[in-house]
Amino acid sequence: MNDSSWGTPQTGYWGPSDHGPGRGAAPAGPAYDAHNAQQTRPMPVVPDVPEHGVDQDADRGAARLSGPLFRDEPTRARPLPGEVPQNPEPMPHAPQPAPAPQKKSAGRDLGAAIGVGVGLGAVIVASLFVVKAVFVGVIAVAVVVGLWELTTRLDERKGIKAPLVPLALGGAAMVVAGYARGAEGAWVAMALTTLAVLVWRMTAPPEGYLKDVTAGVFAAFYVPFLATFVAMLLKAEDGPWRVLTFLVLTVVSDTGAYAVGWRFGKRKLAPRISPGKTREGLLGAVAFSMAAGALCMQFLIDDGQWWQGLLLGLAVAASATLGDLGESMIKRDLGIKDMGTLLPGHGGIMDRLDSLLPTAPVVWLLLAIFVGTA
Repeated sequence: MNDSSWGTPQTGYWGPSDHGPGRGAAPAGPAYDAHNAQQTRPMPVVPDVPEHGVDQDADRGAARLSGPLFRDEPTRARPLPGEVPQNPEPMPHAPQPAPAPQKKSAGRDLGAAIGVGVGLGAVIVASLFVVKAVFVGVIAVAVVVGLWELTTRLDERKGIKAPLVPLALGGAAMVVAGYARGAEGAWVAMALTTLAVLVWRMTAPPEGYLKDVTAGVFAAFYVPFLATFVAMLLKAEDGPWRVLTFLVLTVVSDTGAYAVGWRFGKRKLAPRISPGKTREGLLGAVAFSMAAGALCMQFLIDDGQWWQGLLLGLAVAASATLGDLGESMIKRDLGIKDMGTLLPGHGGIMDRLDSLLPTAPVVWLLLAIFVGTA
């Protein structure tokens, strides 16, 4: 063994000379003579022990980096031997704790929703059985507020400027005409409202005229014209009980769909339109509404039969669900969750009218077939 190739145990490995003998040798002296050098044994090289199962080659490669791997990544200092890292990384194969189960949420303030619903119900029932004309006024106010919410959202999200003034005036007149003159009065008021929308929009520049008046005619039909059938229900001799049956069946349908769907819902009904609705919820709506319909027709409607109530409840469950999906389609197209914020826990007026509006003509028609319109 070359004497100049190895150092003492105190100095460690120096390495062989690359340019011939004598280069890099230990200095001359008694401690480094040939005899002692022959007795000197090389210090063993102890490899680094990888920490936490990290691959040694990867660790050496990381040590050779002069900075962070990515520009936004801060430089991390390796802990010294015996030092406990501040945020030790978990073992790759260590079992991770299971996430805590999350409770189902109603998605709204349930207490506020119940309080507002009870308050609205009290106002409606009080006006319904005291003076019929007062309830007609309640319908007209709901129509005007609903039109305001709808036209405002159309303007904000799509830039569609449906004229609110002729819609509000014509919508209120439509409700009064339906109560006073029936279906004939409702159709005449609808035609005049449409004409007023066309003329009113002419005062603005022609750009966007077609889409604005189209949205205006749609709003006139969707909100006030469908609401007119509630006023036409009130016109009959037992009108308050017919309106109450209409309201009870729609609310019960929505409640049954919500309760059953929240507890047992697994299969989506229309995931692209309303991901929260399930087929199980629809079955709940049908069951609850049919049971309520049989009771209402038997005890509230003059000359009504329980089996008619079963058919009425089935039709209400279908129309209420379609109405809810229809407004969900509109809101999804507009990119909003609610039409407004007027009613805490519910959203806006239109968010409460979504299932009522398309259900009103269905109930009016079936009651006209079963017991007449007088």
